[in-house]
This record gives sequence, structure tokens and C-alpha cells, in this order.
Amino acid sequence: MGVETATYISQLSATNPLGTDPISQGDDQIRLVKEVLQAQFTSLGAAAVTASAAEVNLIDGYTGTTAELNTLDVTTQGTSEVSKVLTADASGDVTIADGAYDFDVASHDGTNGLLLGGTLVTATATELNLIDGYTGTTAELNYNDVTTLGTVEVSKTVTASAAGLVNHADYVLSRPVVKDYAETVYAGGDTSTAVTLDETNGNVQTHTMTGNCTFTMPSGSGLQAGTSMTLILTQDGTGSRTGAFTSVKWAGGSAPTLTTTATTGIDILTFYTFNGGASPVWYGFAAGLAMAAP
Repeated sequence: MGVETATYISQLSATNPLGTDPISQGDDQIRLVKEVLQAQFTSLGAAAVTASAAEVNLIDGYTGTTAELNTLDVTTQGTSEVSKVLTADASGDVTIADGAYDFDVASHDGTNGLLLGGTLVTATATELNLIDGYTGTTAELNYNDVTTLGTVEVSKTVTASAAGLVNHADYVLSRPVVKDYAETVYAGGDTSTAVTLDETNGNVQTHTMTGNCTFTMPSGSGLQAGTSMTLILTQDGTGSRTGAFTSVKWAGGSAPTLTTTATTGIDILTFYTFNGGASPVWYGFAAGLAMAAP
């Protein structure tokens, strides 16, 4: 038969040339094979193809472009480059190159996104940026780690509660300059015949004398030396109610006599302890007797 025609390898017949073909056609057949190979592999040039079949077959089924393959052509493993894939070096480290480069975790929403050591970072960028420019230490940041807002703790930031209250928990407040201040006034209500006073309710207390009353002065480990109390006592509609106070040393050695006038009898007594504690010594004096009714 005559010499076959083909442009690509797939067009060549594996059975040609036939054994009956004239020898004179052999050179034409050889030239055809050369032409097909050159047409099939137009860019090999003078370089030898050293890749094995297995290596060449790695791109079998690849659907991307040459440009996309070239994103694998990184200069240094483990260092980011523009328009290249991100790789890790031999130690598993990844370096984002210095420059105008961003590492954007677009899925970071508090449920998904950036993990550090396997733990999801739930802080937002705005929250993380709160420490941008912070010049202190971790230990100083931990000053804010208070147990209860509004209660003073050792080596912690002094905070106020949701109600704006600050409980100093019997710690010393040194060298303050106080202006326009007031003390808490505790309305103790009717006395009946016995009242146990508690300075933690307030250092100024009001009571209505509804019986001949024995007042037990505060004591206990929480009672601080230097504590003072002021009592404002008002007679009820009956009047002539008397008051007795336990463990009080009075000015002049005698307790004052309360005003007996019904309803309008108002007396102000002040007490002070220098030692506090479980066995306090209270000193008392009348700040004002038979005060005018408001």
C-alpha cells in the first residue's frame, strides 16, 4: 500500500508499514514519523524530556491553566509571595513577607475563622485592636481581672458596681482629698425595746423610739478602729421613751437623758471607737438634745 498520511501520533497506524510494502517507501515512512513527532512536540527544542511516564501523568486530568500552575513556582518555601501559593518551610513554618501584605481570614465571625493552638479566637478585629499601642505588661493587664465589680481587691483595679458603689472591704484609703461628700443615712425604723446596731448599714442611722430601748453597740472582727456612728432618735406619739447603750463610756461619766416630748423629741448622739474589733470601747456624747423638729 502507499505511504500513510498523519499529522499527530494518534493518526499513525500501528500496523504500518506492511511487510509487503516496497522497501523504497521506507524512507518516506521514516520522514513521516519525524514530521509527526515534530508537529506533536513543537516546543521541546534541543532539551531532553527526562520526566517519567508517572510524572507526566500527574497532569492527566488537570483542568487549570499554565498561569495557575505557575503559582506553585515559589522562590523560598515558607515565605509568602505575590500571586503564589502559600507554602510551609521544612520546619512547617509560614512567614508572611514584610510589606503591604494582608492575611485576611474572611470567615472569622466568632464561630469560624482564626484558630491558635486549636482554639478559636472569638475576639473581633476591633476588640483585638484595643491593645494596639498598649505599653504595659501582662501582669498590669491582669489588674483588671477583678472578682466582683465594686469590691476592692489587693493588687487589682478599683472598680464601681453597676450601681456606682465602691466597697473598700476594710482596706486603707490613704491621702484622699474629699469634697462635697455625704454619708449613707440608714433608716432603722421603729426600735421597739431592743436594737442591735450594725455600722455596715450606715454610719448615720435614724430610729423612732417606740419603746424603752436597749441599743447594743456594734462589735466583731469587721469593726475597724476609728469607726464613728451617729444616731438620730425621734420619740413616737407616746413619748418619754428611754434609751440604754451597752459598753459606752459617756462624756462626764453619765448617759444623756433623751428628750421626752412625743413626736417632736429629737436627739442626736455620736459614738466613736478607737480600737474596734470584737471587744470595742465606744465613747459617746450628745451632739444635740431636744433638736427642733424638721
